[in-house]
Amino acid sequence: MNPDARATWPSQELVQSWLGNELDFELRLGEHTPIPDDPEAAAQARKFRDVLGLFCSGVTVVTSVSEGKPVGMTCQSFSSVSLEPPLIMFSPAKTSRAWPLIRRAGYFCVNILAADQSELSNGMATKGEEKFDGVAWTTATTGAPVIEGVLGYIDCQVQQVVEAGDHYIVVGLVKELSFGDRSGGSKVDPLLFFQGKYTQPQ
Repeated sequence: MNPDARATWPSQELVQSWLGNELDFELRLGEHTPIPDDPEAAAQARKFRDVLGLFCSGVTVVTSVSEGKPVGMTCQSFSSVSLEPPLIMFSPAKTSRAWPLIRRAGYFCVNILAADQSELSNGMATKGEEKFDGVAWTTATTGAPVIEGVLGYIDCQVQQVVEAGDHYIVVGLVKELSFGDRSGGSKVDPLLFFQGKYTQPQ
């Protein structure tokens, strides 16, 4: 890359005016970290993202409350940790705007999304303040939002936060968990993410 090329790029403000809301999401590991200018380092970074993208995972929305208002972020980097005591984890980027609010609250709820909730996932991935407009929710034991129509939810207290490169590893102590409010007894598939896009079970 020409070292003078950066001077010709449009400003960040102008880029955002074209793109609309910024994104606040964890749907692809390393998405928040810029690709290096060095060709060899850039190739390694792309390979890291592409190989990790082969791991198909579910999609969640992590929610909490800040100053009486609901906050949330779309998150793929979620996993169970321990049965006794019951612990789970997720990994927000250091650039996440929602995470500092969740950390300050000290509690969060992981909402497991269904296959027909990709629009909800996209909405919660924006950095706008209108994420919850039109979204129905109730409160879990901690007070964190449980979103209507999810497959299940895990309500947690923040137990431990570990700095890990450009992310944090957040361990939550489970206070309550349950299946979602889907009715009728029909099978509902999860929302899955694979190779950089949503996919459906075969």
